[in-house]
Amino acid sequence: MTVLVHGARKLDIDGIVDDFWLLISGSTIAATGTGDSWRATGVVPPGTDVIDAAGAWLTPGFIDLHAHGGGGFSFDDGADAIRSALAVHRAHGTTRSVISLVANPPHVLAASLDAIARIAADDPLVLGSHLEGPFLAPSRKGAHNPDFLGVPTHHVLKQLLEASEGRLVQITIAPELPGALEAIGTFAASGTIVAIGHTDAGYDLTREAVDLGATLLTHAFNAMPGIHHRDPGPVTAALDDPRVTLELIADGVHVHPAVLALAFAAAPGRIALVTDAMAAAGAPDGAYLLGTLPVTVRDGVATLTPADAPSGATGDPATTPDGTAAAAVGTSAEGAGRASVAPTIAGSTLTQDAALCTALAAGVDPVAAVTALTATPARVLGRPDLGRLTAGYAADLVLLAPTFEVTRVWAAGRPLP
Repeated sequence: MTVLVHGARKLDIDGIVDDFWLLISGSTIAATGTGDSWRATGVVPPGTDVIDAAGAWLTPGFIDLHAHGGGGFSFDDGADAIRSALAVHRAHGTTRSVISLVANPPHVLAASLDAIARIAADDPLVLGSHLEGPFLAPSRKGAHNPDFLGVPTHHVLKQLLEASEGRLVQITIAPELPGALEAIGTFAASGTIVAIGHTDAGYDLTREAVDLGATLLTHAFNAMPGIHHRDPGPVTAALDDPRVTLELIADGVHVHPAVLALAFAAAPGRIALVTDAMAAAGAPDGAYLLGTLPVTVRDGVATLTPADAPSGATGDPATTPDGTAAAAVGTSAEGAGRASVAPTIAGSTLTQDAALCTALAAGVDPVAAVTALTATPARVLGRPDLGRLTAGYAADLVLLAPTFEVTRVWAAGRPLP
């Protein structure tokens, strides 16, 4: 199957090119150029599907390193749920996905890892699995069930690595846990990307974890200490180190737009925009589960449902999304001056096209924003065939209207519905 897209405004890590054309042959990009050069004899094979982009944006397919579900389906609920959730994200431009799992007992995680390995073996758009738990600090558990958190023992590491069948792409670890530093070395040696997250680690311990093989910071600024002038913390350590890429959730809730722009400026080429989406992405507000924990989605913001809330009740969105319950001051007559607890943010309802729009609205340069969705995660994954609109690269493409709404998507050369 061959497809020619012409008259596009190309946008990727290499910059913006107007009147761009691209030829897809099979699963790869066969040729590129500008203007009417595609009309030259022999460039376009007979029977090629010719598409006039009419000045629309053309970007590489988006790559999501961190998502938990969508369309009402959770990645923790088996193969059918994974496929249904992925369909929602693919319609929004995500052509390659890492399947993230929340904390669960090791035998449950092992079963999920096995299911993901089987899907990935059949579907090249599924890159493998990401264990966001169970090796997280209880003090920074966020929306993970504290009953399922644990420390990385040799037995559990062996169980999880074997169950993944070589498809464990990424694991999040709090380096202050007993045995965590050794585990970081073990996972890194196995080829797994080690991310630091859900942690109370400071600057020095974070740097030590990086020296042992950690190369990613899970949803930077969330579920970890912030930047303080006398206690710089893990974010500063990550910004300082060119070996580290920082995940950011650009939904306007997890990270303020000004901080989003600041991070892009401080770590050029090292920001990966992720969704951290839970089941409500692309679905209505309402009651959901994230793992075993009840979640309420109101105005597109997902928070853990308070234990004393009536069925279907909604809580006010958290205003300080650090992965722990935030303190707020009551303003009612009977509550004035008393601390109350704001709900904990429980993932997002984000899709990657919306993340792109959030970054652009924050003033991030379009090339940098698209790079954070494409070439940067490709580099993190060690996939030099992804993330560019260049001959020889995978034919993963997103066509977007001038206002950045997705209109068409191709993955491995095939149109996605």
